[in-house]
Amino acid sequence: MISEEQFQTELQLIIANAIREDIGPGDYSSLACIPDTAMGKAKLLVKDEGIIAGVAFAQMIFNFVDPDMEMDIFITDGSPVKYGDIVFHVSGKSQSILKAERLVLNSMQRMSAIATKTQQYQRLLEGTKCKVLDTRKTTPGFRAAEKWAVRIGGGENHRFALYDMVMLKDNHNDFATGITSAISKTKQYLANHHLDLKIIVEARSLQEVSEILDAGGVYRILLDNFDYEMTRQAVKLIGNQCQTESSGNINEKTIRYYADCGVDYISSGALTHSVYNMDLSLKAV
Repeated sequence: MISEEQFQTELQLIIANAIREDIGPGDYSSLACIPDTAMGKAKLLVKDEGIIAGVAFAQMIFNFVDPDMEMDIFITDGSPVKYGDIVFHVSGKSQSILKAERLVLNSMQRMSAIATKTQQYQRLLEGTKCKVLDTRKTTPGFRAAEKWAVRIGGGENHRFALYDMVMLKDNHNDFATGITSAISKTKQYLANHHLDLKIIVEARSLQEVSEILDAGGVYRILLDNFDYEMTRQAVKLIGNQCQTESSGNINEKTIRYYADCGVDYISSGALTHSVYNMDLSLKAV
């Protein structure tokens, strides 16, 4: 996984690019009718229910736009919220609040939706050893914030990108003329380039699970689109030789059944690509 320093850098890049995209040469609506000396105050109002996420990110956004803005936080990231709750107040120059408004709302609405869905999934796993993971199926340019939201919701992050972990999927294995060849070439490549990266390999059958185990040196086997019986057999076959992960056809109805098969992790792209934004508003006080 990437370091916390790298993660923070990614978040700052998201903010800088989003502000560039939204404001450009100037917020002419505000510039036209609000004096640059005018001071204001606004509240973040919840019009939905779920798990709030993005409060700390909002603080980063406000600070980026205008370090003189101040927040009074009443509800922190990861807390349950309901209609009518006020998450925070922000005060400062009115123009600054308006510049940051849309990015704060867009970010918090999506992050809260992701955190809410992640918590729902993780609660379905209570009583098992299994943890829910996100994937790289994220919104382009917004990955760090979405993965942060998964953590706020109680899940764990998979690899951040293509560079912080090796994941040999079906196409890699096919293009490399087989799983054994793909694993062998990967281990040699990592050694040659002095890279200390974990290796995950996707298996499509019990036969491929056996091939992966025979090759050795693998951190985790991803059981792709296995049914419950195949998953149980794979978990038994793998034992303590490496970690196990289920993926494919995972939803609210199936996730517990896969966890009960004994896998260590369940990854779901739905955490980030199939959510409905939480309804939030930033209103003047």
